[in-house]
Amino acid sequence: MNKLIKEKRDHLILVGMGTLVMLSLIIYGLIRPQYAAIANIRTQTGKARDELQNKKETIKTVNTVSNDLAELTGKLGVAERDLATGDPSVWIYDTIRNFKAKYKMDISVNSQLTIGAMDLLPHFPYKQLKVTVNGTAYYHDLGKFIADFENTYPHVRVVNLIIDPAGGAGDDSEKLAFRMDIIALINPNGPQS
Repeated sequence: MNKLIKEKRDHLILVGMGTLVMLSLIIYGLIRPQYAAIANIRTQTGKARDELQNKKETIKTVNTVSNDLAELTGKLGVAERDLATGDPSVWIYDTIRNFKAKYKMDISVNSQLTIGAMDLLPHFPYKQLKVTVNGTAYYHDLGKFIADFENTYPHVRVVNLIIDPAGGAGDDSEKLAFRMDIIALINPNGPQS
């Protein structure tokens, strides 16, 4: 009987070892890859949730961004109103002629109008027109004209101002002869002639 128990015991040990080997194979061959797949899916799900949250936030800001764009486009349109439009030479001559009517000064445009790339700021998206103007005026009238002109037209600049005595007699002895360049931006979206 002892022998039978030993055979049963050996048999039972072999069945137990076989069972352990089978369980090990099942755990390492089937279950462990499933846990790895589950962990990978969790990582992908987390990334997808984060991406979804980002997209939801982007969608929420679309209206705000759209409203901001519309507002800035409107502001740009208002700012571009005083840019040169149509025929630049006609625009600059009319602008100077109409503006100088309020001031006691003689102004004449004595050079050809030049149109080119903006040279005051690099890589600026607008072109500029440049014209040289000369004339005579009293010091106060000239200063007032330049200040009012640049304040009325914020996209126009007076540069290269040269002032000399006019050399007249009597009341004209206080007059100054001046020469200046006027630079204005050209509206690329304005009506062209």
